[in-house]
Amino acid sequence: MALWLVRPGRNDSDVVRILSENRIWIGQGQGIHRDLGKIRDKDQLARLVEESRPDDSSQKRGSFVGKIFSFTNRMNVGDWVVVPNGTKGTIHIAEITSDYVFDPKATEKPFHYRNVKWIKTAIPRTDFDPDLLYSFGGQSTIYLPKAKDAELRVKELAGKGRPERVVPVPVENGDEPPGVDYELLARDQITNLIIRKYKGHELERFVEAILIARGYVTHRSPTGPDKGVDILAAAGPLGFANPRICVQVKATEGPVDAPTLNQLIGTMQNVKADQGLLVSWGGFTKAVEKERAAQFFHVRLWDREALIDEFLGVYDKLDAEIRAEIPIKQIWSIAAQDDDEE
Repeated sequence: MALWLVRPGRNDSDVVRILSENRIWIGQGQGIHRDLGKIRDKDQLARLVEESRPDDSSQKRGSFVGKIFSFTNRMNVGDWVVVPNGTKGTIHIAEITSDYVFDPKATEKPFHYRNVKWIKTAIPRTDFDPDLLYSFGGQSTIYLPKAKDAELRVKELAGKGRPERVVPVPVENGDEPPGVDYELLARDQITNLIIRKYKGHELERFVEAILIARGYVTHRSPTGPDKGVDILAAAGPLGFANPRICVQVKATEGPVDAPTLNQLIGTMQNVKADQGLLVSWGGFTKAVEKERAAQFFHVRLWDREALIDEFLGVYDKLDAEIRAEIPIKQIWSIAAQDDDEE
């Protein structure tokens, strides 16, 4: 087997769609409405791309050609694919189960796709070693990750044991991703440090610090039975103003279920809170996610990524102790772009 990285669009809807439809597709070929699987010669494909995209630079067309050719000709049934979901901080793993397919009847993308079988989905990025994450950080939409023994390690992580045989894919010009998403890699480092520093009940202290930085007066329950109240927070100099918030914090790796949400809603009534905040490091089950809209005016849900966003948003206002435990600094750089993304 070979291991490929396929990067979907930047919207959550793109990831949801590939997961539900059990297929991956190549965005670069969507402007070419013809069967590309019949093109076995890379020079012929280059001429076709030049005809289809005459206004693009030669460098951009070359990038298109390399990725389209990999998708249509170099991938094989049985190869594995890693699909990062940057907005959720997770990675999905699939096995390719079909040759390249062109759908001439499709009126919108994907015209060009491959069917896959999902091996394991929504794996936290923190489960992967740093060098693997670095190799997954290229800005190209399709390439071969270059971390040592990447195929073996990903298969072990997926719980399938080591493959009997790894067939190396010949490296071609353009296989190396042109650039790395350093913002995502930095976020991985911050996430790993938070995991180490704030295990168990310490995550409550971390959440409380964020609320204080946002201007709330807080009360954190002591360690032990909390009757569904980890933190109380309220506005105003003494904490007597609205909104009054009841906070429940779950530091476990598994997703929080609906009974936990219902418990929070009941506790809000008991303590006369206006709103609730449910923080879950391990995310939420589908049942809870379905309640997100219904509870919009009553409860906020923070998963790992939302919590880190909140942390970064108030970092300069956090107390000195928290900033000393998670020392970070902001740098400026040109925004990451994949010039062949569509």
